[in-house]
Amino acid sequence: MNQIDDKAPKSSANHAQNTKSKGTDAENLAKEFLQNSGFEIVECNYFTRYGEIDIIAQKDLTYHFIEVKSGKNFEPLQNVTPKKLNRIIDSIHIYLANHSLDVAFCVDIVTIRNGEIEFFENVSAEI
Repeated sequence: MNQIDDKAPKSSANHAQNTKSKGTDAENLAKEFLQNSGFEIVECNYFTRYGEIDIIAQKDLTYHFIEVKSGKNFEPLQNVTPKKLNRIIDSIHIYLANHSLDVAFCVDIVTIRNGEIEFFENVSAEI
């Protein structure tokens, strides 16, 4: 019988799966937070050639395109760079065109750090 060494380095496949699982958990927490805050979840994980929009929600006739970031020992908000925001905006334009929507919209960020959820509404590329 072989024993597994808990201190052995994880394979990159295991690390990728673990990272994806953490991301899914964070997105589920964000969805719950948003729903409890009066948002209607429209769609999740919308992919375009520019990247992914984590959550698309609607509240008060405005579409909210929401990026979810989580972390423990760093500020997750720092991972949303101006370049990332521009890619999200490009993805939003594709979503709106593909769904024939002409609506008010904004980009929001939900961060989850050490169990604390913060909501940043209507962010710009100047964060």
